Amino acid sequence: MTTRIEPLEITGPYGAMVRMFSRRMFGSVPESLGVMWHHVPGLRASMGYGRRLERFDACDAGLKSLATMAVAAYVGCSWCLDFTYFAARHRGLDLDKAREVPRWRESDAFTPLEREVLAYAAAMSQTPPAVTDEMVASLLAQLGPAGVLELTAMIGFENATTRGNIALGIESEGFAAACGMKPLARPTGVVSGS
Repeated sequence: MTTRIEPLEITGPYGAMVRMFSRRMFGSVPESLGVMWHHVPGLRASMGYGRRLERFDACDAGLKSLATMAVAAYVGCSWCLDFTYFAARHRGLDLDKAREVPRWRESDAFTPLEREVLAYAAAMSQTPPAVTDEMVASLLAQLGPAGVLELTAMIGFENATTRGNIALGIESEGFAAACGMKPLARPTGVVSGS
């Protein structure tokens, strides 16, 4: 990986905890953490907010995971897509379904509600956002106000993360491949390497 900001060595007492947690979770310390180590308070704030969003339970965890993967696929953050696919395994989610997210429009793996969540994530990720009243009304009827707000917060956070990683040149570190997970599905018509 060639990042736009040179990674730092992760040091200090907090760094020791981060290294230990990373090795336990990933088997190694991601190079991307070294990039973020230039601003530890920002790293801690971002990680803390992400962990809090994960713990909220007004929206199904599987729907939130699909939505974050859809953002990563739409925006094109290979690190985020690899990480969210890898994380799906550790959360006990349906991996056959998760690996289909990059081609969700073509796949028959998703329920109608999951398709609506994926479409909402893609619509929120466009510039300008393309969310419609009808999208929100349908999700509101199925998830309730708290569920829609939680899903929206998760998608917004993932957009900030994916776009930041792309801007910094942070790319996939092979989390899923290192675990022997099947490669992510590719949309029909996409040639390898394009």
